[in-house]
Amino acid sequence: MSIGDIPVLSLLKSKMKWHQARQKILAQNVANANTPGYMAQDLKAMEVPPSGRARSPFAVTLERTNAAHISAPGDANARFETKTEPGWETTPSGNGVVLEEQMVKVTENQMDFQMASTLYARSLALLRTAIGN
Repeated sequence: MSIGDIPVLSLLKSKMKWHQARQKILAQNVANANTPGYMAQDLKAMEVPPSGRARSPFAVTLERTNAAHISAPGDANARFETKTEPGWETTPSGNGVVLEEQMVKVTENQMDFQMASTLYARSLALLRTAIGN
């Protein structure tokens, strides 16, 4: 049995990858805060099935080298689903990014990532202790 087969560790690993992808989306929002017509985006919340095992969107698959190639279900290029958030404030140029809101999301995302990575590290330490050095 590999470490990747342990449900808690695979769930935490998927959660950290979700937070990584969300950080990238939030950084794009901040970078496009003055782009006319740009609307803020975010990732859809990560859903955990009742079994407790999250299906990893980062499974080993064939690489798509051209946009015309057919993608298989669970394609690594699909990653996580994004959603466009219609903001409460829109500038006259059509930009819907509120920097304060994005910075709060970045901070929440960072804290959640740190929590997941700490749990992952402590779970590995617990396994090492159980196995015995």
